[in-house]
Amino acid sequence: MKFALEVRQGPENALVFSEKLRALIASVGGEVVEEGDEKPDLVVAVGGDGTVLAAAQRALSHDVPVLGFNLGTMGFLAEAEPEDLEWVLERLMRGDYQTSERMTIRATVAGRTATGVNDVVVEKVESQRLIHLDVSVDGERFVTYRADGLILATPTGSTAYSFSARGPLVDPVLNAMILTPVAAHSLFDRTLVLPAASKLSIVVQRDRPVKVTVDKIDMGHLTAGLTVEIEQGERPVRFVRFGGRSFTRLVRDKFGLD
Repeated sequence: MKFALEVRQGPENALVFSEKLRALIASVGGEVVEEGDEKPDLVVAVGGDGTVLAAAQRALSHDVPVLGFNLGTMGFLAEAEPEDLEWVLERLMRGDYQTSERMTIRATVAGRTATGVNDVVVEKVESQRLIHLDVSVDGERFVTYRADGLILATPTGSTAYSFSARGPLVDPVLNAMILTPVAAHSLFDRTLVLPAASKLSIVVQRDRPVKVTVDKIDMGHLTAGLTVEIEQGERPVRFVRFGGRSFTRLVRDKFGLD
């Protein structure tokens, strides 16, 4: 079995764990392939949720599953903890695992397209000035938001920036588009949950620049009159799962709920 590794750079514990992982993979007859070499069978992330998102980009490009080991803080996207290493690798080598498909989200800006697992964020550049964003859904005008920004999240991304902006937590077995305003200056500031097949257009109003990111991938700045087109990605990303933990249990464990 061929593994590609995505390791969080910097923290000593991630580097130490990755070396242990490499050695154990070799000892059980697996192989670690580097970027640009052979296609891997699986991409393994070592770090926090940001590292898992980077690994998911590689997994999407190869159309293979991704597995995360949590060496971060929350670790919503990771399936395993460092102490699980030996039994996880044993099951991977036996093919004793399932995969869970998660919808992706795609943004197009000035002919450039990027696909993410978590979210598309359209937000202000100048800290002291609101931006005005005119939103249409499936070709029908919806509303103009006066806010610090808008988050278009997948259910997977509902636990990330969208949640910090008071958006709902959505079980990732569902497919949906979650539109959450950030610090909206209007009476309507609630999250809107739309069908996954929805197509959204966001037009920048007034001469106040905005920046667009897709899972923190910089799509550049937009000025008045320019548009961001957002829709479901062409294919889902597949996360390795070993079963036995529901979404509600994950939320309870990560937030320490009683």
